[in-house]
Amino acid sequence: MVLFQSSHFTLPTPSSLSSLPLTTSLSLEPSSLSLSLTHFDSSISLFPSFSISDSTLPQSQTLIPSPSSSSSFLLLRRDRNPDSTPRVVFIVAGPHRSFILLRFYILDCVGNVFYRPNSVFCGDCKDLRFERDLGVLVNSKHGLSIRVSGSVNYFAMYSVSAAKVWVFALKIDDDDDGGEVVRLMRCAVIECSKPVSSISVSFGMLLLGEENGVRVFGLRRLVKGKVKKVRNLNSKVPNGVVVRDNGKNGKHGVAVKQANVKQNGGACFMALKGKGVETKSISKIPISVKVISIQALSQKMFLILDSDGDLHLLSLSNSGIGVDITGHVRQLPHIMNVQNLAVLPDVSTMSQIVWISDGCHSVYLFNAADVENALNEADGNDGDKKLMHLPVNHVLFSGEKIQDIICLASNSILILGQGSLYAYAIS
Repeated sequence: MVLFQSSHFTLPTPSSLSSLPLTTSLSLEPSSLSLSLTHFDSSISLFPSFSISDSTLPQSQTLIPSPSSSSSFLLLRRDRNPDSTPRVVFIVAGPHRSFILLRFYILDCVGNVFYRPNSVFCGDCKDLRFERDLGVLVNSKHGLSIRVSGSVNYFAMYSVSAAKVWVFALKIDDDDDGGEVVRLMRCAVIECSKPVSSISVSFGMLLLGEENGVRVFGLRRLVKGKVKKVRNLNSKVPNGVVVRDNGKNGKHGVAVKQANVKQNGGACFMALKGKGVETKSISKIPISVKVISIQALSQKMFLILDSDGDLHLLSLSNSGIGVDITGHVRQLPHIMNVQNLAVLPDVSTMSQIVWISDGCHSVYLFNAADVENALNEADGNDGDKKLMHLPVNHVLFSGEKIQDIICLASNSILILGQGSLYAYAIS
């Protein structure tokens, strides 16, 4: 691989922190190249387009005021045609008094600008209420932390304090006056008796990062599953699920035991392998680690980063549609203490570039295809980790300490430093 292009961008300074030009994280929607920068004061700069060839960030931007706890891009498709142009929506979750506030920003491709909808229709769901000056209020306390993850037509939100994961569908319809109607539908609620450390919605899967493993739900079966009524609505079972009835926003949510989650939601727990310490009396004692990042490689392949800085490959044996989800997790060779992970998902190939950073000044690149090759070689040698090898193709060094990395395209990356944004393209 050869570095053929690099760019440097000076980051905008939030007005409330004129002396502290700090940006803490970034995200990008690849199809539209929409970029968001989350600042130190939790405000967000939202750009409708970004190009590595430009010397400066686009002038047109939307400043989303604080507080914001989590945000995510979401794509809306009106039909099943994969070639249709999707609508881009940016979702922001944050606190408002005793509620969780959801704010939506829709990309106008003609005007190349994000705008807020005049109204969001929430149906007859009593837990959701739209207020024009604010957004959608979710009747649940914000608490310590909120996490949001968006995909195509669906997004999920996790509340640590409420110990719940909500699955929502978002839709935009044309009204009779030539305008549009934005509809928000609550599809399912997962009651979590175990903490969730990360969340991802990708390729029709809902993945919850937990302690020592990942819980995987088939999204289609989850949101369209039929409920089984039980009397004790307050009983908490291992990440049990409350689902809607026959695809409607029913008034009565009902709990489903874990045994029925597998039938209705197509869920299973994939444990991390190889995490333990050797002792004299017992061969290995499990080490408690959290899954802190889940990145999709393809429809059935996901890279997992744990709190120890190790990488794992989650391989699913099926899609979870009509059958129970099965699969396994294998640990990758230890390259370094990984702090950041970025990859552009692709359903057609395993030849993508995987980017990992130590959170200091270096970014390592390797091919996703080499991941499976290394694991297959280890399987052929009885899983001897000493024989596992993962070749690194290229290393980038940054003069600033690295805070975050994201993929701009299959062969290019954005690196967030202490006060600047760097773009690199590889060939």
